[in-house]
Amino acid sequence: VWDPDQPINHFAPHLLLSPSSTPPAPVLTHSPQWEEVSGYDENLNTIRTYQVCNVFEPSQNNWLLTTYVDRRAAQRIYVEIRFTVRDCASIPSVLGSCKETFNLYYLETERTLSEGIKGVEYWANAPFLKVDTIAADESFSQVDFGGRLMKVNTEVRSFGPLSKGKGFHLAFQDLGACMSLLAVRVFYKKCPSVVQNFALFPETLTGAESTSLVIARGSCIANAEEVDVPIKLYCNGDGEWMVPIGSCSCKAGYEPDNGNVCRACPQGTFKSFQGVGLCQQCPLNSRSTIEAATVCGCRSGFYRGDMDKPEDVCVPSAPRNVVSVVNQTSVQLEWHPPRDIGYRDDLSYNVVCRRCHSSGRRACQPCDDGVAFVSGKQGLKDTKVEISKLRAHTSYTFEIQAVNGVSNKSPYPAQQLSINITTNQAAPSVVPIMHQVSSTSRSFSLSWPPPEQPNGIILDYEIRYFDKSLSSVQNSSVVQSKTPSVVLEGLKLGTGYVVQVRARTVAGYGGYSKEMLFQTLTDDEYKSELGQQLSLIAGSLVAGVCIVSLVAIAIILTFPTLSEGHSSPGVKIYIDPFTYEDPNEAVREFAKEIDPSCVKIEEVIGSGEFGEVYRGRLKPVGKKEILVAIKTLKVGYSERQRRDFLSEASIMGQFDQPNIIRLEGVVTKSRPTMIITEFMENGALDSFLRQNDGQFPVIQLVGMLRGIASGMRYLAEMSYVHRDLAARNILVNSNLVCKVSDFGLSRYLEEDTSDPTYTSSLGGKIPVRWTAPEAIAYRKFTSASDVWSYGIVTWEVMSFGERPYWDMSNQDVINAIEQDFRLPAPMDCPVVLHQLMLDCWQKDRNARPKFPDIVSMLDKMIRNPASLKAGTNNVAPGPPHHALLDRAGPDLSSVSSVEDWLAALKMTQYRDSFLGSGFTSLPLVTQMTAE
Repeated sequence: VWDPDQPINHFAPHLLLSPSSTPPAPVLTHSPQWEEVSGYDENLNTIRTYQVCNVFEPSQNNWLLTTYVDRRAAQRIYVEIRFTVRDCASIPSVLGSCKETFNLYYLETERTLSEGIKGVEYWANAPFLKVDTIAADESFSQVDFGGRLMKVNTEVRSFGPLSKGKGFHLAFQDLGACMSLLAVRVFYKKCPSVVQNFALFPETLTGAESTSLVIARGSCIANAEEVDVPIKLYCNGDGEWMVPIGSCSCKAGYEPDNGNVCRACPQGTFKSFQGVGLCQQCPLNSRSTIEAATVCGCRSGFYRGDMDKPEDVCVPSAPRNVVSVVNQTSVQLEWHPPRDIGYRDDLSYNVVCRRCHSSGRRACQPCDDGVAFVSGKQGLKDTKVEISKLRAHTSYTFEIQAVNGVSNKSPYPAQQLSINITTNQAAPSVVPIMHQVSSTSRSFSLSWPPPEQPNGIILDYEIRYFDKSLSSVQNSSVVQSKTPSVVLEGLKLGTGYVVQVRARTVAGYGGYSKEMLFQTLTDDEYKSELGQQLSLIAGSLVAGVCIVSLVAIAIILTFPTLSEGHSSPGVKIYIDPFTYEDPNEAVREFAKEIDPSCVKIEEVIGSGEFGEVYRGRLKPVGKKEILVAIKTLKVGYSERQRRDFLSEASIMGQFDQPNIIRLEGVVTKSRPTMIITEFMENGALDSFLRQNDGQFPVIQLVGMLRGIASGMRYLAEMSYVHRDLAARNILVNSNLVCKVSDFGLSRYLEEDTSDPTYTSSLGGKIPVRWTAPEAIAYRKFTSASDVWSYGIVTWEVMSFGERPYWDMSNQDVINAIEQDFRLPAPMDCPVVLHQLMLDCWQKDRNARPKFPDIVSMLDKMIRNPASLKAGTNNVAPGPPHHALLDRAGPDLSSVSSVEDWLAALKMTQYRDSFLGSGFTSLPLVTQMTAE
């Protein structure tokens, strides 16, 4: 039986027919040992069978061949065989060659083999492919008196894929069994035509394998449109539909009926949107005169606003008769609502502010953005408003407009009332922010910018501060300063203090700034900082003396030929975009705005913290098209999320170095907001290494590490601290160039981060496995903490993306590091590279190498590959960095006065100069400038 929908169980006459054909006479070709006989099935129905029983003769090879079968494009064929086999043990005097099995074969061909072909010889030599040797689950040993064959077996086999011809022959080979073929059913499987999710899927044949999934593309039914694309179903090997992807839904003006039909909305109803909703009755004062209406038109004399929804009622013209009540002693405005508001409940008010000069109304200009409306200035529901942050001694005009959703439809303009006021002298505005200049164990120095609106001459500043642990303003101390800076002294060591500042003019004090937390150093930190600063100053002084001497000698020696001098440009320093009052200003300064028409989004390649990440193409005007990565800001973002998202562009735009990801530009003037960077074909370094485990030689890995170190050296020179250096934040391009990326710092501000990589510590999120201990414990992020992270990255690279500290918890990692545990060398890692890691993981951050030192070490390794043999350290990358520090100068850890310090430097002759210039204590010495 060829069609699975119309099974026919008789074997010979119908084996080769389609359901609509007329059955011919049996035409199976067979060797003489096979006989066609009449018999009975297990239900005593008369049937025709083929049987063979040459068990008394050796070397049997008896074939039964079907005629040609058209496979109808099916790739996998199923054969169901019903048969009986006699037990060899029940046949007396049988030869040892008796079988209880037979073989099933098939042969793909373009036409029938039976024409002009006779004899067993061809079948024995034809290129048949064996499907299986078929054995009976049950055999019989005798026939009952009714002639019924007992113990019928049913076996199903399949074969494929079929691709070499339009059809096939089946062949049954007997090698010496006593058996009967009762019925053979030949069929293929298919998934039927179906309508699902308002999409029509055609009848689909199953695949070549029983496990294959065949994709069927769907098309929307009449009056339906796509919702998600592509629209497809998968047909599995059993002819069942599964895994629906995409869908359609009824168009606007049509509603679903029985799940598979989209019916037009009748007159008097409408449906304004695509989807599963039903048609609705027309709103009040509107009607629809056609079927499939998407909106009901307003009746004559009624209106619906441009911003109104189709389901909103139509109402009369806009409200009118706006009046006002103004308190002349303050900048507060009040008014009465209109008399007639129709059927609408969306009446609202807009307040327009203008600042005017004495020359008249024409000299009025829109108010500054700094003017604050307590409850807003657009869409007000209340009939009063309070305005603040106006300029002192300035005239203003305010217009109060009464509007609703159909105001633009009315022949009358929006009703409004104007009022003029003049402000009096005002106190200064709030100081926006404070900065910590320096810190000791008992004091710290602060500075701040003046208020944005001083409203007069600033007379002085009042600074209020208190111990954070007391958590009370009542316990605060207050000091005054004539300048926008102060040194707070007499503080507790290692303690956090909450500080606020406010400015004073003749009009009085302004408001206090927001509370900010600053911390004094512990004794250990102070000694470390002081020693480091004194060492640097000492080195600078000694070097200065040497340089002055050398320059003097050089001038004397070269004076006759000296004609001109050259000055070196200054070092570029990174500017934190969060120091800008308006973050958009930082974006405009450091990032290029790109026309969105030049950007083509191609496919999603990932998901970022703020939205999807795409691969796309950028075609600037007059330039070559390039591949780019596009980060987008998700819909429904807050202003803070937009600021944090664009801050990464403000940071990235300041960098220009081959091993730092390059910013192409931003799109901020249209939606979606985008950050566009160069495209890195191989993605993140950690996953790239895991995918290519063991594929790169050590020298190539060192080259990757050298590129990362070069990028970090550049960031350190710009005074930028990355804070999140890890292999996941290193991107790799098609040339295996590694570039530092991920400059967004917002994750440290978000407390709801679900990523287990980042653990909360002191009010922020920290990637514990990559972070230096002082950064975890004290939030002390420096280039030295980045060096610690670089050591972890080196371990990740040499282990081909292994997770640092394996499956240890973050707290276990912190405890292990505190107990001086360090990661062991990865397999086949050269000793010099593991030693570099250990140097990066020194507990004392001052003992770690600097990034220029690391680049130099790696360059030496690359030039001398013999040093990179696993298990050897015959050529070290150079003397340990701490040895160089030891030779940089005398031990300054025990000095307690300026005199002691100068004596340790053998510079006591400068004692009077230092004291005469005001450098009377070591903390003051640390504040010396180059001048």
